Amino acid sequence: MVGFTLPPINDNPDGGWGPSSSNFPPQFKFKDIPYAPYSKSDKLGRFADWNDPSGGQSNAGGMTMGNQRNAGPGAGGRRREGPQAFGSGTASAFAYFHMEDEASFSLVDNKAGPSRRGGALVRGRGMGRGGGGYANRQNQRGGRGGFQNWRGGAQRGGRRGWRDWEKSGRARESSVAISPDWQMLDEIEFHRLTKLRLEVDEPEDVLFSDSYGRLFPYDKTYDRVTTKSERPLQLVDRIKYNTTTSDDPVIQQLASNNVATVYATDVILAVLMCAPRSVYPWDIVIVREGNKLFFDKRDGGPFDTVTVNENAADPPQDPSPNTSDKPAAPEPPSINSATSLSLEATYINQNFMFQTVTENPPPPAVDFNKPNPFYGPDETEPLASCGYRYRVFDMSVSEEEDVRICVRTETDAYLPGAGNPKDGSGLLTIRALNEFDPRAPGAGGAPDWRSKLDSQRGAVVATEMKNNSCKLAKWTVQSVLAGAEQMKIGYISRANPRDNTRHVILSATSVRPTDFAGQLNVSLANGWGIVRTVTDLCMKMPEGKYVLVKDPNKPVIRLYAVPLTAFATEEEEEADGAVEEDAGSLA
Repeated sequence: MVGFTLPPINDNPDGGWGPSSSNFPPQFKFKDIPYAPYSKSDKLGRFADWNDPSGGQSNAGGMTMGNQRNAGPGAGGRRREGPQAFGSGTASAFAYFHMEDEASFSLVDNKAGPSRRGGALVRGRGMGRGGGGYANRQNQRGGRGGFQNWRGGAQRGGRRGWRDWEKSGRARESSVAISPDWQMLDEIEFHRLTKLRLEVDEPEDVLFSDSYGRLFPYDKTYDRVTTKSERPLQLVDRIKYNTTTSDDPVIQQLASNNVATVYATDVILAVLMCAPRSVYPWDIVIVREGNKLFFDKRDGGPFDTVTVNENAADPPQDPSPNTSDKPAAPEPPSINSATSLSLEATYINQNFMFQTVTENPPPPAVDFNKPNPFYGPDETEPLASCGYRYRVFDMSVSEEEDVRICVRTETDAYLPGAGNPKDGSGLLTIRALNEFDPRAPGAGGAPDWRSKLDSQRGAVVATEMKNNSCKLAKWTVQSVLAGAEQMKIGYISRANPRDNTRHVILSATSVRPTDFAGQLNVSLANGWGIVRTVTDLCMKMPEGKYVLVKDPNKPVIRLYAVPLTAFATEEEEEADGAVEEDAGSLA
């Protein structure tokens, strides 16, 4: 008779369920594998659940592939998922982590692979003869149970980051060439700028009777333009000046009278106040003379043009330069590149502004007490409608200090019947948004304006607020600084998407700058805090010339100390040379 020997039994001294971690038998070869707890009432129906909910691989209906298979009858298996198994959240203990260094990995073959025939795998009765079956019909209806919609859904445009390696680089060049002899003084990240805050009271005009320029009335018929009654955008030849701060004769006179500490224009100040929203590079030249600061722009810099879709997820790009040693034929300029669209938007804004005013009375034009300060006696071309108001804002934090900024603000027209424009009533600013090609790269998912502008204007406005957040914020800040009661925004589109020379006016709308600032989430207090911070930073430096540069690829601004001869034009250099020669002859 064969004998039976009882093997040694290792009891759990802790009294728990399962083997004890402190009393493993020596021949137990699975001692290094973690133990997954489970409930005694669970039905262990499969060895491994490859579609565990903790892995995040559930479909749009919230059901895993395993549960989808066991779902009851109904459209797509809409029965509620049962309670999760005991200990199902511990699947991460069995996750595989690769600890080796993969820095040497490089992609060799970047060609697109052959596309698969057919759709995603569908199980059940849906295959049939049509190949797609029920799941395809579910996707077309937007149903929740369609198996093809799991993990992203082809209906929504596929996975995020798909084929990103094929896209061209996003590196941009700086708006100004950084010279090696420039000294970087400070660097401020945008997340620090967004935390600044300074409440500023209502401004005061330097001399209310000393407003400059002439304003024409706004043509109200453009408010009734629709997509079915579009008007062509005309080329209107008018002169409008965009003089920098230091070259303004009125600001020079005000600075000699010590009216303020800081001097700037509304265009320059709006860029600085909306700096955290900016993506494209820009630069501001800052000159300190004694205890005064002058914020200037460079000729031909980014302040003279209008951006397009700057804040879009995939903004328009310029063609990349040829970095190889082999000479290549220059690419023809694309009408949808960033530079071409910027020039087109600038052209549209100027002509829409000139076209929407009535130059022939009635109603008559309003002449301010003093003429345009930049229009010389030798000029013969007609002036555009523009009024200048020099306003002083108090940025003092305490009563002991006196930090004020004088800003040259501009208005483009006045609204007839809304009061006397000389008293600041009924003033308008006029701007234009432009559509180029909804299917072109960089369009930012904008809808077709001709089909959506009249029926779904809210969707068009929301898309523009997302893609052009910085541009709209700057326009709003300029209108608030100028004290304008309304801002007219025109919607301009190409007559043909492939022709950037002919445009049509599809619509025009009015917004109140203060209300629009709330919709855009523009905080004027944050903008004034940024201006005061930059002012204090420059006031700590000695007299000289500085430049504030926005990094082209990072949300950072940097302050550089530059020579006094930097950014000087040829005329200024010749004048300086003549002064030195005269001084030498006198010596």
